[in-house]
Amino acid sequence: MRKQTSSNTINKNNLETNCGMAYAISVLSGRWKQSIWGFLLDNGKLRYGELKRKLIGISEKMLINQLKELEKDGLINRIAHPEVPPRVEYELSDKGKTLENILVLMSSWGTKNADNRIKT
Repeated sequence: MRKQTSSNTINKNNLETNCGMAYAISVLSGRWKQSIWGFLLDNGKLRYGELKRKLIGISEKMLINQLKELEKDGLINRIAHPEVPPRVEYELSDKGKTLENILVLMSSWGTKNADNRIKT
């Protein structure tokens, strides 16, 4: 976690405030965010446990952090049902749904160009 007063944080915030592409990339970056987004797009609402099962290899801490970041950025809604046992569902927000075309295009580009990577 960076200090809010560090020059690195200030520069990052300034760039993301003044450059739409930098903001979009910062919102989409994260190892698991695209997978979470894709599962929610395909399934509508998913409970925490369902997401955890679909995201093979993700730790509890990472899933919680990625969900919190997506919620903070307004891309998903967290729906907590006041029941015993507690039930929490996640769904794409209206803002999150607006990314569909962008992410489909990125996926197509990645599929088309993945074989052209320089192998080391």
